[in-house]
Amino acid sequence: MNRRSLVGMVVCLGGLLLVPACNSKPDIELHEQNSVQQPGKEPEHGFLGCVYKAPDGQEYKYALFVPYSDKGDKPFPLIVFLHGSGEAGKDGKKETTVGIGPAVKKQEQTFPFLVLFPQSRDPDWEDADDKNRVIAELDEVEKEYKIDPKRVYLTGLSSGGDAVWALAAEYPDRWAAIIPIVGEGNPADAAKIKDIPCWAFEGGRDDKETVDSNHAMIQALKDAGGDPKYTEFPDLNHMCWDRAYNDPQVMDWLGQQHRK
Repeated sequence: MNRRSLVGMVVCLGGLLLVPACNSKPDIELHEQNSVQQPGKEPEHGFLGCVYKAPDGQEYKYALFVPYSDKGDKPFPLIVFLHGSGEAGKDGKKETTVGIGPAVKKQEQTFPFLVLFPQSRDPDWEDADDKNRVIAELDEVEKEYKIDPKRVYLTGLSSGGDAVWALAAEYPDRWAAIIPIVGEGNPADAAKIKDIPCWAFEGGRDDKETVDSNHAMIQALKDAGGDPKYTEFPDLNHMCWDRAYNDPQVMDWLGQQHRK
């Protein structure tokens, strides 16, 4: 079990003395998706529980947030969020409880993006099937809802941050921007993703390996001709994502990015 898995266990199982924030997470209730968006009709709003049916007949639960301002009459931007190791599983809900989900919940009535919450079976996002299912679920949502194809964004934290770097390299033409948080990328992929607007986040008190990995990835992007943004919170450790996702400037920046 790597450090990411241990952090995930602490996030989910830690007591008051370890991670008090765990006890203040908002209770996000998923409403079962009753129907897909119909042309000319207003979609269901809020946090929806959805099911993706794979070609082999297997069913996989995921969550989707649909803005209350979405009336079905114009395309909306969409964020794909990849959770950390502690939220892996099969329930289709845990992935909404850490990271961007609580930030959306705080401003549920006004949050302006659709948000797709895939759920991996592998805590470390190392199984190719999990990554492939992210793209399949994204394809499904883009077919069922009116999505602006030039404003599809990718973000994730911890092991999900690793997966952000990996999926950006594998599908560089899919994303208008990426926000990896405490994720480790491969500098060898820098040339593939240098043109994707990127804002990476790290906690200065995170373990040295992860901090150094972020520094190396950002430098590789710059060396390849990219212009990534990088924020390191000197007072925070690995679990620094709440500050990033609750910063209105981050969402403002994201919404300004358009794929060419």
